[in-house]
Amino acid sequence: MTPAGAAPGAATGRTGGNPLVGRTAEIDQLDAVFDRLGRGSPAVVDLTGAAGIGKSRLVGELCRRAERRGVTVLRGRATEYEQHLPFQPFAEAIAEADDRGPGAATELLAALSPVLGGRATGPSTVTAPPAVDRFALHRSTARLLAQLGTEGLVVALDDMHWADPASSELLDHLVRHPVPGPVVLVVARRDRQTPPALTVALTRGLDTGAVIRIGLGPLPEQECVEGLAPDLPRVRAARLHAVSEGNPLYFLALVHAHREGAALGRTASSASPPTGDGTDGLPVGLGPLLLNEMTPLTPSQRRTLEAVAVLGDHATPSVLGATACRTDAELDGDLDALARRDLVRAGPGGRLMLRHPVLRTLVYESTSSWRRVDIHRRAAVELARTGAPAIERAPHIERSVTAWDTGATAVLRQAAEETASTAPTSCAHWLGTVLRLLPDTAEHAAERRRLMLGRARALGVAGGLRESRELLHHVISTSGPDEAAVRASAVVLCALVERHLGRYPEAIALLRRELTRKVGPSAAERISIGLELGSSAPHNTPYPQVRDEIARTLSAARSLEDVPGEAGALALAAFGEAYEGGTATAAGFAGQAAELMDGLPDGDLTSLCEPLARLGWAEAFLGRFTDAERHADRGLEIARRSGQVYLLPLLLLCKAHVRIQTCRLPSARQLVDEAEDIARGIGSSELLSFVLANKAQVLVVASAPGDPEALAVAEEAVSCMGPSDNWRASMAWCMLGYAALTGGDPHRARDALLRAGGDDLHGLQPSMRPLFLEILVTAALLTGDAGSAAAWAERAHKEADRLGLPVQRSSALRSAAQLALHGGDPVTAAALLSEAVEECARSGAVLWEARSLLLAAPVLTAAGHQARGEAMRERGHRLATTGGAHLLAGLATAGATAGPGGSRIPPQRLASLTAREREVAALVAEGLTNQAIADRLYLSPRTVETHLSRVYRKTDVASRAALAALMARG
Repeated sequence: MTPAGAAPGAATGRTGGNPLVGRTAEIDQLDAVFDRLGRGSPAVVDLTGAAGIGKSRLVGELCRRAERRGVTVLRGRATEYEQHLPFQPFAEAIAEADDRGPGAATELLAALSPVLGGRATGPSTVTAPPAVDRFALHRSTARLLAQLGTEGLVVALDDMHWADPASSELLDHLVRHPVPGPVVLVVARRDRQTPPALTVALTRGLDTGAVIRIGLGPLPEQECVEGLAPDLPRVRAARLHAVSEGNPLYFLALVHAHREGAALGRTASSASPPTGDGTDGLPVGLGPLLLNEMTPLTPSQRRTLEAVAVLGDHATPSVLGATACRTDAELDGDLDALARRDLVRAGPGGRLMLRHPVLRTLVYESTSSWRRVDIHRRAAVELARTGAPAIERAPHIERSVTAWDTGATAVLRQAAEETASTAPTSCAHWLGTVLRLLPDTAEHAAERRRLMLGRARALGVAGGLRESRELLHHVISTSGPDEAAVRASAVVLCALVERHLGRYPEAIALLRRELTRKVGPSAAERISIGLELGSSAPHNTPYPQVRDEIARTLSAARSLEDVPGEAGALALAAFGEAYEGGTATAAGFAGQAAELMDGLPDGDLTSLCEPLARLGWAEAFLGRFTDAERHADRGLEIARRSGQVYLLPLLLLCKAHVRIQTCRLPSARQLVDEAEDIARGIGSSELLSFVLANKAQVLVVASAPGDPEALAVAEEAVSCMGPSDNWRASMAWCMLGYAALTGGDPHRARDALLRAGGDDLHGLQPSMRPLFLEILVTAALLTGDAGSAAAWAERAHKEADRLGLPVQRSSALRSAAQLALHGGDPVTAAALLSEAVEECARSGAVLWEARSLLLAAPVLTAAGHQARGEAMRERGHRLATTGGAHLLAGLATAGATAGPGGSRIPPQRLASLTAREREVAALVAEGLTNQAIADRLYLSPRTVETHLSRVYRKTDVASRAALAALMARG
């Protein structure tokens, strides 16, 4: 089907032979993106529309315009019948990147090619690791695109409504973490057929400004007729346009039918809708029109066309000849005829492809089932002969094998193994295919349960937690007496899945039931079950309730001389005691656990990654930051190598926590971002809440005063957690309070901390309670509740003395200093803050040292120690700036406005405020809450928050109190 006046066969190439018609407004939008490439332009262009509306055509025009600008263009596409080939569109795009990048990009290409499926770029010193976790792969791909795009890069991904789950997840990562530099991704998709997860990712990008969405509607009659059928009589062309509803593909099919002499009524008016998901959203009648183009074909041409449709990305001349049973000469003749009719075109990499994905769907679905099976079978044989990897042969085997075949299922198992770490959804799919083929007989029952256990593990890390749980329950309930190892593995894994689902009572009950069975697990299996049971604390079970169970597990491990089991139990005990504030006991357990774990080889620690993470957290709570980071790093390396993706967030957050305390905030941000990626991929809302709470803690200190991102992240953390009241829920509410306080809302901060603590504040983590009490003291003083502030400061003092931890003692000292200042005693406050500085300095907690220094500086100046105060301000500012603590750096800048004798110089920053912003600031200075300001000005509270965040940013202050002082001076 060629446009009027074009020679037969002229319509070839990836973008099609039809001219681009209309779309002036859309092209202007795309040109605007190119004009700002690398300078604040959106990272992703989301091009949506119905099938046949012209998305691919517009993508082709965009790519040509980009190339004319000197921008590198890489193109890939997803396909309908290959949705379990991992990273298919990205692999196709990256395959085009050979020899295009600098040396570093070449190295990355060589490392990524074995995983993504692209071609390697020649000899390289880089060797891909045997198991690459998919989240590391996402980051490596982003680095590769950044290096390829130093001079400008467009990655065009077509038909992404058919994207495999691994590609969708990678695209989600690139939306949330845009590639730095002049790089833009163009995503073309059918909105109605796009998987919900991908739609959500792109829609979230709209909210952050990372994505611009361009929706294609029907072509107007004049543009359609004059651009695509100028030789037709206007009345006839107008009628065809009306029937086509402005869909260019349908319109061209009608024009072709008209030129072939078919009656319009016979071809369109009474046709039934085409079948198959690939034609979703097409006007009724297009399917029959496209299939009518096959009527003149000879039987051999028809068979060749069907083979091209069935083979998809494997439709190369060599594979096509083997599957179609045609000689080279016969095949050449068929392909020439199909090309002249514009049914088949040359695609990338020497492949052949049908003119349009809709046409492929129609031909595929209209091919007889036995014929499809035969083509797939022959393709699998030919690909095996040429040494193709299992992942490429698996789709053809899946569609051609209908009975148990050990050779065929061995390939499916290999495909599952190849995708386990990078594309677990595909891994689960291939294992599911093996299970479908496996005879349901007693002879194969044990093998079925082993396959189900593997599939459950893949589903768990891919986000299918509930389906994973169902499979594990089936394995547990049907396991025989001679399958103790499989049953124990299923029980431990099921308890872990239950924990990720937030079903802690079910997890604990399952484990306790297993331990009390009449014919229970072996002594070694009891240790692994005991370790999993101990891991439920303190998430939902108070540690004292499992203390005895952990002690029994420790005793059993020692009696069996099971050193890894002993180390795991000691690590759990160290973490539990450290959380509860039993610092001396925790230190003893942590020292013993570290000694054992440090002496074990990595292979013995593979099953102990979670206890290793717990040991790191215990050491972090105890202020042993170097040891904590060392153990977190080792755990990360082992977890990545062994594919234990679900443990990575706990290890990453441990390392991030250390870097927060030691004021290395840019790297802490990178760690929590990676943890967030993994948590979203796993699909555990509770884990995501915990990650977001930690991310909010980073953002509070790392962001400039008034930046609303920390509060938004903390709000999402609370929302993800739901009504739970466990440790992770408490952390989410505490971080919401922290963010609210620094955002200038002490009332909300107080409410959040009280929600986190519950009755008598026992819900606040005991070993960190003084820090949380400091937030309450500050909030209470800002709201005029000096009585509560005094009570909470006194409690912080007692708790800190009990803990004996420098960071917590310094926090209690800062709370007491606030009360002294409130009472008009700067001398006492100066002494308390000076002591807080000393406590932090000897602990290595640089963040809290910087905060204490910057709080102490103006107080010392006011107490008459101006030189010492200025020295503290300078050191605090240096520590804050070096560590990326922009909030504290802002505090230092505010302190620098003090003149001789401590008098403040009124800054001129108020002049930058708009009239409305000044009005809001004035009401804040009067002491009004956001709700009260909203009521006074007839605004929504959200709008008030927005104005207030801008005021903070423009005036460079960090709290309502500071803003009130600034307004008074100005």
